[in-house]
Amino acid sequence: MQRRTSVLTALALAVGLAVTTPASPAVAAGNTLTVDVGTAVRPVTHVGAGGLYSVGSDSRPTTEQLLPLSVNQFTQPPPGTTHLGNGATEPCCSGLDVAANITRAGGQQFLRLPDVFPTFPYQWTSWEDWEGKVRQMVQARLAATTTTNINGYELWNEPDLTWQPDRAGPYLDGWTRTHRLVRSLDPVTPIVGPSFTHYERALMEPFLRHARDTNTLPDVVVWHELYDMGWNGLGDRIAEYRSIERELGISPRPISINEYGSPAQVDIPSAAVHWLSVFERYDVRDAQRAYWYEAGTFDGLFTTSGQPTASYWAYRWYGSMSGNVVRTTPQSWLDGVASYDASRQVVTTVFGGDSGSNTVRLTGLGSFGSQVRVTLDSTPGTGRNTAVAAATRVSSTTYPVVNGVVTVPVQGMSAESAYQLVVTPVNGPTTPFQQVYEAENSTVVNAATRTSPSASNGAYVGGIDGSGDARRDSFVDFVVNVPEARSYSLSIRYANGTGATATQSLATNGGPFRTVSYPPTGAWGSFGAAAATQQVTLRAGYNVIRLAKGSPFATGGTGFAELDSITVR
Repeated sequence: MQRRTSVLTALALAVGLAVTTPASPAVAAGNTLTVDVGTAVRPVTHVGAGGLYSVGSDSRPTTEQLLPLSVNQFTQPPPGTTHLGNGATEPCCSGLDVAANITRAGGQQFLRLPDVFPTFPYQWTSWEDWEGKVRQMVQARLAATTTTNINGYELWNEPDLTWQPDRAGPYLDGWTRTHRLVRSLDPVTPIVGPSFTHYERALMEPFLRHARDTNTLPDVVVWHELYDMGWNGLGDRIAEYRSIERELGISPRPISINEYGSPAQVDIPSAAVHWLSVFERYDVRDAQRAYWYEAGTFDGLFTTSGQPTASYWAYRWYGSMSGNVVRTTPQSWLDGVASYDASRQVVTTVFGGDSGSNTVRLTGLGSFGSQVRVTLDSTPGTGRNTAVAAATRVSSTTYPVVNGVVTVPVQGMSAESAYQLVVTPVNGPTTPFQQVYEAENSTVVNAATRTSPSASNGAYVGGIDGSGDARRDSFVDFVVNVPEARSYSLSIRYANGTGATATQSLATNGGPFRTVSYPPTGAWGSFGAAAATQQVTLRAGYNVIRLAKGSPFATGGTGFAELDSITVR
């Protein structure tokens, strides 16, 4: 967490101010957001659906509150934390204490090791003290043998602000020393950093050079984005970072922005939309809302009494996305993130940032027919302390499709509000509820997303190979949403190139495991008619279906199988 005074510039509301976002020709009055439905950017993974200290306990927020948000990545304090953040009177919410809640919701988490200290900035005592603390934290994680969702140790936080070289020596030497200690204790769990307060070449290049030369590179590169309107330059910063990797001969690292949003803007729904848009556009792996106030509210998505705020609805719309993120082109202050689920013919766009009359122009809709149904919803800019029970339905209208293009005027926009535009065939989605769930859209643990033209969404999950250790267990957690409690047919589309039957373990909602068998198919990464079928009993609403090579309480799979998708009917 970064508690320096932010540059509290107001969110610019005037349409004519210059920004660095791309532009496209305007139509009529206002600005136009263009959604190119035919151009996939990446599989939907809800990159920005995470936060720092977002989860305060096993029930704050509840798992039921987290599931609709399709959570991705969190950063939580370490085991044994004594940290009192943002006026707290007692420590809270170590990653191990909240691991079960986050796992049930489909999320992963980093452990922020220096938050073992009580205050920020951290008060260094000695290397003997620090290394003793590190040993205790790592050993506590290793002892948690049923916890599967710790996917990184964050070695330090904002060293450009908090490291004390007069007492601890040079930061780069400190990084190396801590990295080597952690690796000696746990050679498996990823290490993440350097977690600078901001991206700057003068900070990042020496760090990467030193880490390369000492064989202590982070597995995930982390920095923070905490300035007003910082979304404007994110693409340039990422491009420069990638150029440094190439110059130094370093293989590309996943990028995590594990704190985003300034104090002045973190609770403005349209500001969240700007951040979500650029994270998806510029290939950030995960991003987490900043912790400026209290723990356990998903950093302002819930009030302190647990009610949804206005920003919650923007993230809930984002969480509903499935299929592929598709290309959006912003104009001036108007930006958005969009997805296309081909299995249901649903295009979802979450947008905002401008005022007055503007336009959303969607291309690539020729397969939808001559008309489409367009629903528009909004959520206001009412801040973190005001409960908003539901989004507002603005309109539900039929629009013509002309040469594959639908043009939707949006009147009376507020620059702080966020909006959702859902486009379907005129008679609605092709299925009454989502039935196909892509593996690559799901929580993928110790496995890899790969591409294939025969995969149903162009991608699948392979390398589901690990078992026998909670740090190595490989599985995919599918969060599914069904309309009623009953038995459902579960069809698993897979590939098995081993020449022999493979098995995985199947569980629903943390219940007992059973075995799923996968007879051999033609080849790896080649998907046809082969499917394994099971009956599963699901409750109405959200459920988590786990398919695992390895998982706590499972016997472990045999052989190997790749997962394309599941279908629930």
